[in-house]
Formats: sequence, C-alpha cells, structure tokens
Amino acid sequence: MSQVFDLSQIRRRRGRVYFNRGELGQLLGLYFDRVAAGEWRDYAIDHGVGIAVFSVFRHSHDRPLYGIAKVLAAQGTEYCVYEGRHRLRRSHTLAEALEMFERKLTLVRE
Repeated sequence: MSQVFDLSQIRRRRGRVYFNRGELGQLLGLYFDRVAAGEWRDYAIDHGVGIAVFSVFRHSHDRPLYGIAKVLAAQGTEYCVYEGRHRLRRSHTLAEALEMFERKLTLVRE
C-alpha cells in the first residue's frame, strides 16, 4: 500500500523561493566589495515559503544591517532591500534593488 509522489509538484505547491546562481553572484560581489572596504563582516541566507533573504552583518553577533529579499508577489518575483523593518527599496530586478548600494562620487572643494 505505497503511494508514488511527484516531488516537483510538491515543491511547487510549497512555493519556496531560492536565489539562483546569477543572483548569488550579484549578491556576493556586492558583499565582497563591502568586506574589502571594512563595512560588512558576515552574511546569512534564509529561505522560506514565498521569500528568500540575504542578510549582511557588521559583526556576527549583531542584528543584520540590511536584508535583501526575493519575494513571490502576485505580479511575479520582486526584490526588496530592508534596513531592520523598514523597506528602503523595491524593484522587479535584483540589479535595480542593489543600485542603492552604489557609491556616489562627490566633488570636494579645497
């Protein structure tokens, strides 16, 4: 009395979200740049039903400085950047969401 389950159907129903290889490349590239600058020191990746979060920390025992989330939305996949509970940016592409971390050059006058 055994049953055969199609695992792909079970995984689809759960709605788990993961970062793909390209997204991880973008996230880790940003992370390594900030580690080299001495700003970030640790990261964590969490996966859940409908959401995956890449969190960055200044120290391993602190709260995350930022959380970069991939969320299943009604219109498709959405990327959000959080600082604590505050959403700083929302976008339909990861590259657009990560633009907020780009450093802007300013003119320094003597």
